[in-house]
Amino acid sequence: IAWNALKFMGPGGRFLATDEADAFFAIVDGGAPITVAPVKGRITEDAGAVDRHLERLFALPWLDLSKVKARKFTVALDCVRGAGATVMPKLFAALGCTVHAINMEPDGRFPREPEPTPEHLGEFGAFVRESRADIGIAVDPDVDRCALVDEAGRPIGEDYTLAFAVRAVLARKPGAVVTNLSTSLVLDDAAKAFGETVERAPVGEANVVERMVQRGAVVGGEGNGGVILPDVHLGRDAPVAATLALVLLADRGVPVSGIVTSAPRYAIVKAKVARPAGSLEPWYEALGRQLPGARADRQDGLRLALADRWVHVRPSGTEPVVRIIAEAPDVAAAQDLIRRGQAALKE
Repeated sequence: IAWNALKFMGPGGRFLATDEADAFFAIVDGGAPITVAPVKGRITEDAGAVDRHLERLFALPWLDLSKVKARKFTVALDCVRGAGATVMPKLFAALGCTVHAINMEPDGRFPREPEPTPEHLGEFGAFVRESRADIGIAVDPDVDRCALVDEAGRPIGEDYTLAFAVRAVLARKPGAVVTNLSTSLVLDDAAKAFGETVERAPVGEANVVERMVQRGAVVGGEGNGGVILPDVHLGRDAPVAATLALVLLADRGVPVSGIVTSAPRYAIVKAKVARPAGSLEPWYEALGRQLPGARADRQDGLRLALADRWVHVRPSGTEPVVRIIAEAPDVAAAQDLIRRGQAALKE
């Protein structure tokens, strides 16, 4: 029950933009009674929605899936007993894959922590090895996030899902790439390989989508495994992410681990502290003094970036905490950035 929530979408199929959400919650939080005329409606079921969604993906004129089908990949799949069980098997069957699957009963009784982060995928990694799969794909309960596991059963981190997708798309369709301020530099490296740069928006899917629309981006998403492909729709989509991962594997002709090791790797470290009373501006100023010469981005808290590392300090939108996220070429350097963030708070 702790994972139940409401997601509000507009008639265009997008999550409410910031101004729309602000207006909506101003009404909800205002406390005024809301009265509406009685409405008579009807309930309908759409048994063809999944098939239409996959058909829209497969029909993209620039996405030739013949190489994927010819490879006859073996895929290990974990749907964490969520909605992914209604779509992912159909997807892989259409792509000519052999599938070994666990947690396919879509009853919402999650057998593990449902977020597809590396620390939650140990059992699935063993399953990938036992299945001798080319790739492991784990989705979250509402099947908008997708995490990849390599052929040795090692979760490679959700940021790589978006990096794989960017490489697959830009090889066929050049254009802008958008993500959020807390996504890994592996995305920048992926875009740079095709002469493109990454634009960063505040954290949150709605913010990323809004920026993608403004920039006419060809692909984007968030480093939590959420890939957004506007040619299909403006929302995170695990079937799209999984398809693009297989496209990249077919393109490169090397295992997942080979793609990962072919580009620079980074370590991300995350921490959180209780939100202090009052303005966070003094903290941001102190952190700036800790990292002179860093590029500052103030769209969402404070992100300070150097050539191969960054630290992002931002207040959580859902908890009374401030999150500190840092990335660097190794864990020790990322932890040093976290310590600098914590020292700035004390200062």
